[in-house]
This record gives sequence, structure tokens and C-alpha cells, in this order.
Amino acid sequence: MARPKNQDERRAHLIQAVIDTTATTGLRSLSLADVARRAGLTRGAVLYYYDDLDALLREAYRAGMERFCDRRDALRGSIEDPARLLGETIRAGLPTGPDDALMRLLYEFDVVAGTSPLHTTLVESMYERQLATYRTVLEHGVDTGAFRLTLDTPTAALNLVALEDAYGLHIVAGNGQISVRRAVEAMFAAAGAFGAPAA
Repeated sequence: MARPKNQDERRAHLIQAVIDTTATTGLRSLSLADVARRAGLTRGAVLYYYDDLDALLREAYRAGMERFCDRRDALRGSIEDPARLLGETIRAGLPTGPDDALMRLLYEFDVVAGTSPLHTTLVESMYERQLATYRTVLEHGVDTGAFRLTLDTPTAALNLVALEDAYGLHIVAGNGQISVRRAVEAMFAAAGAFGAPAA
């Protein structure tokens, strides 16, 4: 019974190797050999767990979906107050800082979207999930009377996603112009301006 656990651990190790390697080489230059080297395995050993590099990339992207979509959606089950829920949703959607390798990988996918059906599909699915998350949080706030939106809900959600993506990109770029704290403050201000105060 130890084998499945070992396989799960090895797969998680390989996904982390993809994330870490992309942070240094970039997604365009990433190869299966790079991932194998980072993981301390042979190329053949990597292929035992994943059919090809695309399969690895799909799993790495899934890790991003889990962190930035699934975990945020789960907040709705534990936070009743709409303003606090919106605030935590905003915070959880931003990188932790310039060294956030998983967020950097997600932005790398954005760069190459349009040049590959795989990358385009993954980026579109993430975008739809981001929109759905914010729409649901805003609708909850409106339904409870906590938010009085001056924009229609889809437009308000669209603006929050755009800000999240833009500020997140500046944060991982590491130029020091926008900190995580400043990005949170700016998103809170924008949400408050269209009638959805965040806390």
C-alpha cells in the first residue's frame, strides 16, 4: 500500500520541479530534461509518471487553480460577512511576493496563450473561474444588502479580475513599485468606489 503514496509524493515533487524550473528558465524554454534535472531524476523516470511535458504543465496549472480558485471558493463556507469575504478573496488572489513561483508560472502561461491550444485553454479556464468567484462574492453582498453596486455585477467582477491580474504581474515582476499591501489597498479602494466595501 506504500506505492500509491510514494507515487503521489513523486508526482507532487515533479510539479514543484516544474514550478521552480519555470521561475528560472521561463516557460518558453522549459524542457522535460530541465524538469528531470531539477527533480533529480532521469527523463525516463519523469515519463513513468507523466506522458509528456504538456501533461506535467496541465498538472502544474491545476495546482494554480486549486490555490487561486478552489481555495478562494471555499472561503464562502467559512466567512459570512460579505465585506470580509470580499477582502479575503482579494488577498488570496494576489501573489505572496516577487518570489511566488506558482504565480509566476501562471503569468508565464498568459504570455504564451494564443501560441498553443493547451496554454490558451488553461488560461481561459482560469479567467472564467476568477470571474465566477468575484461574481458570486459580489452577488452575495448585494443579496444581503451589504453592497450597493453602482456597476452591474459582471462589470464589477471584470474590473476586480483585471486589477488582480495587473497588480499581481507587477508584484511578481519584482520591480518594487507595487507591494502586496499596496495592491490590496488599491483593490479595496476600487471595490469601495463601486459600492462593494472590502474589509
